[in-house]
Amino acid sequence: MNDVFLDVDYAQIYKHDQKIGGDVFLLSRDKESNQIVCTLSDGLGSGVKANVLASLTARMAHKLSFSPMDLTHSAQIIMNTLPVCKQRKISYSTFTIADLRPASPDEITVNLVEYDNPSALVFHGSSEYAWQPKQIELHRDGAFKKEVLGHSHLRLNIGSRLVIFSDGVTQAGMGKELPLGWRLDGVKRFVQTRIAADPDISSHDLAQAIVHRAHALDRLCAKDDITCMVVYVRRPRRTLVVTGPPFTKEHDQQMVDAIRSFEGKKIISGGTTAQIVSRLLGKPLKVDLHCWSPQVPPCSVMEGIDLVSEGMLTLSKVASALEEKTPLSSLPDDAVKKFISVMQESDQVHFLVGTKINEAHQDPSIPVEIGIRRTLIGRLRKALEENYLKETSQQYI
Repeated sequence: MNDVFLDVDYAQIYKHDQKIGGDVFLLSRDKESNQIVCTLSDGLGSGVKANVLASLTARMAHKLSFSPMDLTHSAQIIMNTLPVCKQRKISYSTFTIADLRPASPDEITVNLVEYDNPSALVFHGSSEYAWQPKQIELHRDGAFKKEVLGHSHLRLNIGSRLVIFSDGVTQAGMGKELPLGWRLDGVKRFVQTRIAADPDISSHDLAQAIVHRAHALDRLCAKDDITCMVVYVRRPRRTLVVTGPPFTKEHDQQMVDAIRSFEGKKIISGGTTAQIVSRLLGKPLKVDLHCWSPQVPPCSVMEGIDLVSEGMLTLSKVASALEEKTPLSSLPDDAVKKFISVMQESDQVHFLVGTKINEAHQDPSIPVEIGIRRTLIGRLRKALEENYLKETSQQYI
C-alpha cells in the first residue's frame, strides 16, 4: 500500500426548491495506476435541464481524462462538442477537471483544467499557494465573448489541499450581507481560518464547512447550486480487520503478533477469533450492552482493540450497508454502525482472514452469503474500493 493518500470528498446543496442539482461531481480511480480524476461541472440554469447538461459534460470529461489523450486536448474536444446557448450566447456548461497522480512517496502531481468555474485554491497547511495558469483561447461560433481554458501543472506534498467549487459558493450572500457575494477572497480567508483551527481537518469536514457557510450567507435559501470538492494529501490512516480463527492452532500466535505489531486501528470480527486474541494477549473481553440492536449481537470491549464484534452476521450487514452507501445517520447505534464508522475514517484497510472451517456455518438454515467468509470479504473490499475509494488488501492465515 502507498505511503501517501489522497483524501477526496465533496459537499453539495441544491438551489432552493429544486429536487435535482445543476452541479454534477464525478470521482473515479484507476486501481492499476492510482490515477484519480475529479470532475465538477455546472450546467446552465438549474434543475433537470442544468443537470442533463452538466452530466453530459462531466461524463465526457471523465472518460477522456482516463484516455491517453492530453487533458487540454480533451477539454477542447468537450468545448467543441457542447453547443453555445442561442439566447445567452454562452456555453451550456462550465467545468473543472483535476487529474491526480502519485509522483513520489511524499508528493502528487495535479493536471488541472478550468473553464469558467471559480479559480481553484491550493493551500500548504493554512498558507495559500498562488500560481498562474496557462491561458488557452478558444474560438467558437456563436459565443459573444472570448473563451479561455486555464491549464495548470501543480505538485502537492503532504499537508497540501486543493479546493474546487462552483459559483454558487463565491456568489453566496450576493445582494444581502455581501453586495458582491462571498467572492474568492472570502472563501480563501474562511478556508485558512478553518485549517489553522484544525490542521488535520478532513476533506469531508472542510467541504461541508464551506458549503454550509455559503448556505448561511444565502440565509438558508440557496440562490444557486452550492458545490465544493476538497483534496487533502496526507499520510494514510490504516485499519486491520481480523476475522476467523487460523487454519491450525499453531498459527494463533502469528495472528496475535500481526495484531500487536500493526500501526493503526484494529477490529476483531468473530467470537472465536476474539477469544483467541484475548487468551494470548491476556486481555479480558467484556460485553458492551450500550452497543446493541435487535439486528446484530452487541459489541465487546478489549484493551488495545478499537472494535470487537460478532462475525458473519455483522460482516454481512456491514457489506450490504457499504454496497448501498447507507448514511451513518440512518443506522442504529450498534456494531454495524461502529464498524462502518471505522472503515470510513480509514484510508487503507487490511483484512487478515482465518481459514479454519466453522461447523456452525454449515447449517443449511443459515443463508449462503453469511456462511462463506471469503465471499463476504470480497464484497467488503469491492464496496470500499468502488464506493469509497479506499485501498484494501487481504492475507489468509
